[in-house]
Order: sequence, then structure tokens, then C-alpha cells
Amino acid sequence: MSQPSTDAPSGARQSTLRTTNLALVLHTVCASARPLSRSDVAAATGMTRATAARLVDELVAGALLDEVERDPLPRRGRPATPLLPGARLGALGLQVDAGLLAARVLDLRGRVVGERVEQRDLRGSDPTGTFARLGTLTAELLDDLPAALRLVGAGLAVPGVVDEAAGVLLRAPNLGWSDLDTAELLHACVPGGLEVVLGNEADLAARTVADEAPGRAGPHRDFLYLSGQIGIGGAVVLDGRVVTGSSGWAGEVGHVCVDPGGPACSCGSTGCLELYAGRHAFLRAAGLPLEAASGELAELARAGDPAAAGAVDTGAWALGVALAGVVNVVGIPTVVLGGHLAELADLLRPPLEEHLARRVLSARWQRPRILGAQGPSAAGASGAALRALDEVLAHPARWLD
Repeated sequence: MSQPSTDAPSGARQSTLRTTNLALVLHTVCASARPLSRSDVAAATGMTRATAARLVDELVAGALLDEVERDPLPRRGRPATPLLPGARLGALGLQVDAGLLAARVLDLRGRVVGERVEQRDLRGSDPTGTFARLGTLTAELLDDLPAALRLVGAGLAVPGVVDEAAGVLLRAPNLGWSDLDTAELLHACVPGGLEVVLGNEADLAARTVADEAPGRAGPHRDFLYLSGQIGIGGAVVLDGRVVTGSSGWAGEVGHVCVDPGGPACSCGSTGCLELYAGRHAFLRAAGLPLEAASGELAELARAGDPAAAGAVDTGAWALGVALAGVVNVVGIPTVVLGGHLAELADLLRPPLEEHLARRVLSARWQRPRILGAQGPSAAGASGAALRALDEVLAHPARWLD
């Protein structure tokens, strides 16, 4: 008697092949810096033109791809129709930080469709009240979105150690929150049925440097990202991917000790980096009120104000001590300064590069580069939206079927 076949049914194989090819076509278009035609997609993926065209048609019908105006220049034969990632699909990114609340929607092209950012001091705040306010900002944002826009997911960026799988913020020293289950609180912030993924703010903010848009890599693939708010978060990025460690808690550069005999930190240690280079640390050292903008500090430092210049020098020293240790261990050639550190980047760069040149063993052959992050504030919210859009790129068939 013949044995029954163990091969998967033909229909299942065909379904899997279609799913894989849809993802390949969508990723190919999203990854391109220029609009592609159906023929371009076929050439880039190795598919036949007929197969590529059929898959593109499915993605266009599902609004995951858009056809745009054809090239007006005369060509022989039928002109190609350029393709772009869909403008009618978007994701919601939320951020809670010690100094701000943010809600932002990005579309599949990586454009900001709408946003609400509110500066406020949330240290020691009540989580329920804070999330209620975030829900109000989110509702205002969603009311102003184009009617045709379809939200496919959401993400929340928080400044602390998180258990992503459980949706629990384990500890956020600057907020004063511990063991916070965000699931119930998020019901006040997002539309029903929309899945929300929790993540560390610095890890998600680093995504905005690693990726120019959903599925499209940025120019920097290996770097250390510093997220400057009231505290300082950090993320190590290798080959465009955030290194989170075995438990997902890597990158807490703000709590690297730069002076064991220094002041006590809210994390329980002493002399942490953020006590010297956090936003409030800079303002206190410069003799400015905590409500002052980082730009005011920068103007005073450029004008030669002794207190402001001293604040910058102290911050650069602390950053040099902490970053030299990270660079020596990990061997990353680029440091990207985000948040308030980006606003001070041109002032911090010269002294910080001097500190790193002395402290980094490999600096003689490869001096670390210091860059200021570009783009809007509250980068964690943008990164949270980007991560939600990852699901569309990975599984486009779900949004068609």
C-alpha cells in the first residue's frame, strides 16, 4: 500500500507563494528612492512581467500602492505608470516622556499626516491622568485626519525599561512609574480594535535615523543614538537594526555612571550621565529656568555667556566619558544626538570630539563622528508609527484579504 503524501496541498503552497511575493513587491517599491514601474518591479524581483503586474494590481486595488502621474516626456511605446507606497494607509505613533506628550500619524510613504505635541512636565505624574490627556490629544488628531486614511496599527514609546510582550512599563525613573500595565490605560488613547505595541522611546526614535521611510534604509547603518529629553535614552544600531539585548533592555546610556561620587540619580545610582547632560541639567548649570528652550541656552553659549558655556563644557565632558566606554566596547563609528542634544549639537561637537579622540582607543584610525538628528521633535512617536507599519510590509496579504 502506498504511503500518503506528506507534501503540503497545492493550494496552500500557492497561497504561501502569493503572500511572499506580495511582500517582496511591496518592499521593493517602498525601498526605492524613486518611483518604480511594473517593469522595474519585475526586473528588481526577477519575476515575469505578467506576475509582477498582477501582484502590483492587487496592491494598488488594496491601497498599499498608488499609481501616480506618468512621465510627461515623450517615449516610444506605452508610457510606464510610476508606483509609490500607498498614501491612504497609516499608523499612529504615541509618546509619553517626562517632558512631553505626542501623537503622530505617518503614512506608508513616511510622511507626517497629522500630529499633536504638547510640552509638559510629567515627572511624578499620575499615569491615569497622563494617559487621559494623551487620549484627548489623539482624539483631536484623529478627527482631523483625511477621511480616506486607514489606520493599520499603533505604537507607544515610553522612556524606560519595558516588557514589550506583556505590554508593561517596568520602570521609568524620570516619570516615577514602575510595573505599569499599559493595556487598560491605552483604551483611552486609541480607537477600538487597533493593536498597540509598546516600546522603549530611544529604541523607537533611533528608527527614524535608521529608516528614511517605511522599508527604505537611511544613510547611517551603524550608530549610537542618544535621545535627549529631561533624561537621556540610548540605542545601539547595527546594520540598521536596534540592538535590544537578550531581555530588550539594552541602551540605557543615560544611566551610565560618569562620576561615582556625583549626585544621586532617580534610578538609585549616583553620577549618571543624564545628571550632567540631560535637558534640565544643562539649564540648571546655565542658570536658566527649567521652562527655557534649549535654543536659548545655545544662543547664550554662542554669545560667550560664562554659565551657558560652562554648561556646554560640562555636558560635553560627561558625554565624552560615557560615550567613550560604549564606543570602545561596541566599536560604533557614529554618534547621533537627538532631542535637546540635537539642538546643541554644533556646540557640543568640538569638545566632545576632543574627549573621544583621547578616550577611544581606535580614534587614531577612525575618529567617531558626531551628528545631530534631523526631523521633528518627539521622534519616539514617529518610530512607534514606523514599527506599526512594519507589519504591513511584512504581511501585506492581511490587508488585502
